[in-house]
Amino acid sequence: MNKLDLFYNRLDELLSRIEAVFPAQQLNTDLDAAIAFRWRKQANTGYLQPVTHPHNIVLDALYGIDQQKQLIDQNTYQFVLGYPANNVLLTGARGTGKSSLVKALLNKYANKGLRLIEVEKHDLIDLHDIVERIFQRPERFIVYCDDLSFESDEPGYKALKVVLDGSIEMASDNVLIYATSNRRHLLPEAMRDNLETRHVDGDIHPSETIEERISLSERFGIWLSFYSFDQAQYLEIVRYWLAFYGIKKMTVSAREEALRWALTRGSRSGRVAWQFARDWAGKRKLYQLSQNNSM
Repeated sequence: MNKLDLFYNRLDELLSRIEAVFPAQQLNTDLDAAIAFRWRKQANTGYLQPVTHPHNIVLDALYGIDQQKQLIDQNTYQFVLGYPANNVLLTGARGTGKSSLVKALLNKYANKGLRLIEVEKHDLIDLHDIVERIFQRPERFIVYCDDLSFESDEPGYKALKVVLDGSIEMASDNVLIYATSNRRHLLPEAMRDNLETRHVDGDIHPSETIEERISLSERFGIWLSFYSFDQAQYLEIVRYWLAFYGIKKMTVSAREEALRWALTRGSRSGRVAWQFARDWAGKRKLYQLSQNNSM
């Protein structure tokens, strides 16, 4: 390497160190431009990216979770009206409508000022910055994190705890946290943690590890649990989505194929029912097209 190349390499290293010390210019987002946003990073600086085409699913399209819908709908309605409301943790079986439920609430209450900010797990360390951007805005913001789970040493874990409860700074009353997870306590559970539990004078004292794990999930005021559907519920969801795609009646063959479809995937969920209906409806339309072309 000649001296000129060595000089340019050292100059690049110096510039990289300077960029790390001095924050990049903040990217201002027009918060009136959309109803949903994603938190993004550019040159180590976060900004809110508008979502131009948010998923417009409606609550009536979500079957088999009526109790969960009622509870989170009531909480969200209180929130958009400016009344006290709770952060919500939605946990349970995959494909049962947890994330769809949050998106449906946005669709229902957007005209009342509800907004959604989706944050990836690794960006939860920026929660304080996100809340500062929207503090005292007239809209009501749900900060949404999908498929949330942590290892115990991840930085986003402590950042989330602070925002949910425990910071010396007053929480913003126009922000709630809605999170979905397959883990009720958001952290992995190991057998060794239970072995550390102590029995004192007939009382059970959980280990510090267990107490720490529970302390995060308990900061969510509402827990909603979702379970796998039974066969009747699954078929009812299939029937709804078939009708949505123009097939008004579920035939015997469609019913059998729907059950076989769920069996091959090892799950009877709303997502599986929707996927089957799309496949079945697509094949029927393709068959009709081929029949018409052969005439």
